[in-house]
Amino acid sequence: MPAEIDFEAEGLLDGLEGDARETRRELLEHLAGDNWRADELRAASADGRLLFLQAERVVGGEPLYSARDIAERTGISLDLLVALRRAHGLPVPDPDAVVFSEIDLQSWRIEEMFRRAGVSDEQMLSVTRVLGRGLAQAAEAMRSVVLELVLEPGASEAQIARRYAERVEAFMPLVGPMMEQMLRLHLRNMVRTEAINAAERAAGELPGAREVTVGFADLVGFTRLGEEVPPDELGRVADRLGAIAAEVVAPPVRVVKTIGDAVMLVSPESGPLVASALDLVAAVDGEGSAFPQLRVGADAGSALSRAGDWYGRPVNIASRVTGIARPGSVLGTRDVRDAASDAFRWSSAGPRSIKGIPEPVRLYRARAHDPDSDNKERRDGRRRR
Repeated sequence: MPAEIDFEAEGLLDGLEGDARETRRELLEHLAGDNWRADELRAASADGRLLFLQAERVVGGEPLYSARDIAERTGISLDLLVALRRAHGLPVPDPDAVVFSEIDLQSWRIEEMFRRAGVSDEQMLSVTRVLGRGLAQAAEAMRSVVLELVLEPGASEAQIARRYAERVEAFMPLVGPMMEQMLRLHLRNMVRTEAINAAERAAGELPGAREVTVGFADLVGFTRLGEEVPPDELGRVADRLGAIAAEVVAPPVRVVKTIGDAVMLVSPESGPLVASALDLVAAVDGEGSAFPQLRVGADAGSALSRAGDWYGRPVNIASRVTGIARPGSVLGTRDVRDAASDAFRWSSAGPRSIKGIPEPVRLYRARAHDPDSDNKERRDGRRRR
């Protein structure tokens, strides 16, 4: 039998009155009956996690080990364990705090297997940073979906906690295979599209930088919209942009990341990126007048790929060109226009001063070919001759 807990004395009912106090007591009695200790309930109450304690145990298992225990059992140094934890974007517990489960121990053993296979600590940290960012977003999306499934009008905290834990328990066996399959799909696509040239083969290593075209697609007036609509509506707009980009952008163009109201694109060629940018602008326009318009800026040049992101001059210039572009337009530098001159209609947007660039940068607006306009331009050209 679990030990009796005096919820009043433990401060677990502080500040609650009436129905709120009774529904919290019901939840606490349910958790205490499931062998949660008073100190665990206090910590969860302070963090606002009481509703999710049962689900937490389903996902992570029962705490059995400290970080020091994990290091001793796996052969991973305590310093690397802490560094990997930080790379995940997760809090770092005291080395002797018992917070890790058998599931955690097995995951750290897998990390050690990668090390034995020749993966360096720095490579492991680099991959972990990228996966940590993406999986944190995935976990938040999954949490929201499960909450939507279990929330019902009039449900008590204890009922929500039970339903949430039950849903999580039902979904957990599916999450691993789903994530593995998704990762395999992306790795297969990367293998198919990766190009390693003769110089790289001779050197036996990847180059420091590559020639790419970079674009940023930015929702116009998103900041002002945030002052006019509720946060959840603003979030739906940003999520919709990400969804549209995923639907419209086609290989070899890749969506590198979404940054609130913007999407970063990269491509080994300028033509496909401009085509995807124009399609993206058209798709956003198709959302209707209530949806903010999109503008895109692009530049081409040498950039460095690290940990799933890109760095360098074309990244900086593309970002700043985006701020110059008109709503509903795609604006590129001369390098972008020259690399894709025949595939689109281009009009000069003039030279513009860009922060950090000593000389004005010539910019050009891209449009898809229109047969009627193209024929008219050809006729006008013949008359001028």
